[in-house]
Amino acid sequence: MSVVFERPPLWRRLAPVFSGFDGPLLFGLAVLAGLGLMSMYSAGFDHGTRFVDHARNMGLALGIMFLVAQVPPQRLMRIAVPLYVLGVALLVATALFGITKKGATRWLNLGVVIQPSELMKLAMPLMLAWWFQKREGQLRTLDFAVAGALLMVPVGLVMKQPDLGTSLLILSGGLYVIYFAGLSWRLIIPVLAAGALGITALVLSADTICQDGVTWPLLREYQRHRVCTLLDPTTDPLGKGFHIIQGMIAIGSGGVTGKGFMQGTQTHLEFIPERTTDFIFAAYAEEFGLIGTLGLIAAFSFVLLRGLMIAAEAPTVFTRLLGGALTLSFFTYAMVNMGMVSGILPVVGIPLPFISYGGTAMVTLGLSLGMLMSIARSRRLMQS
Repeated sequence: MSVVFERPPLWRRLAPVFSGFDGPLLFGLAVLAGLGLMSMYSAGFDHGTRFVDHARNMGLALGIMFLVAQVPPQRLMRIAVPLYVLGVALLVATALFGITKKGATRWLNLGVVIQPSELMKLAMPLMLAWWFQKREGQLRTLDFAVAGALLMVPVGLVMKQPDLGTSLLILSGGLYVIYFAGLSWRLIIPVLAAGALGITALVLSADTICQDGVTWPLLREYQRHRVCTLLDPTTDPLGKGFHIIQGMIAIGSGGVTGKGFMQGTQTHLEFIPERTTDFIFAAYAEEFGLIGTLGLIAAFSFVLLRGLMIAAEAPTVFTRLLGGALTLSFFTYAMVNMGMVSGILPVVGIPLPFISYGGTAMVTLGLSLGMLMSIARSRRLMQS
């Protein structure tokens, strides 16, 4: 007697691969991707192949997110330590044998030229989430001190390159993990108070400390110049202040409703520097105004809230800490970029997720969102 087994159709065999993806998170990312493509078409349609390349990079990020989402969080946890060690080793190699461009040693030639600091944006939260998972139920003050040391090693190496923007992103990603791990507010509040006092003193004494010949400890001259230009862009209107001034003019000229799609004069008359990369938010705000800007912020806020919900519902300490840190890091990218373009924060090379052009940033984005989707997917599959 023979038994015949029916071969299931292709859609049924592929269903497990696509099952468990978080629908609300995908919706929020789709909205941001649509806004990014629309903005890039307007800002970069006459800028070579920027729009086509941006769409390709976005598709690459989507593919990476899909592949990483298939990796269970347990396997992500296994690669945390090796990835961190590899990242630190590459940073040390960069300091010793790196490629120097425009006074910064940030790149390493391994047959292909890479920027190891990008790896640490993901390795850092993975490593600290792994550390606190191992210390679950027995956390002491010493454990937070060890986490701080693990964080400051790569941050110090990246600052030495120098790359203040990337070092701050690595620092913030690690601090988010430490905060979610249960760092006491008695330690957080004094730091916040000291920061507020420092910023206030900086603003009040700007006329004195920004004079020529005054040196600042711990900061290089170009970094001091950036801060001083932020406090008063008119001191260098055709140099460092040009970006900030033109960005603020573009944002202000958009008004409430904006000038309309592809109608931005500051954008298309090329007054906005880097209009397809770091300063694309200025082009977006000019054409879509306050209403469009609030819509963009709402989309980022929706992804933030959904990511935090995924982290809160995650089953393990590792997944909760990693999900929360990745989500807040994503939101930090957006807020820092909007802040620097608006003249609220110093100009640093931080892209606006899904909106700014950039291949490396899009790959990093796909990896981080893939990890977040993996956390959400594992939870849904466990429930089913």
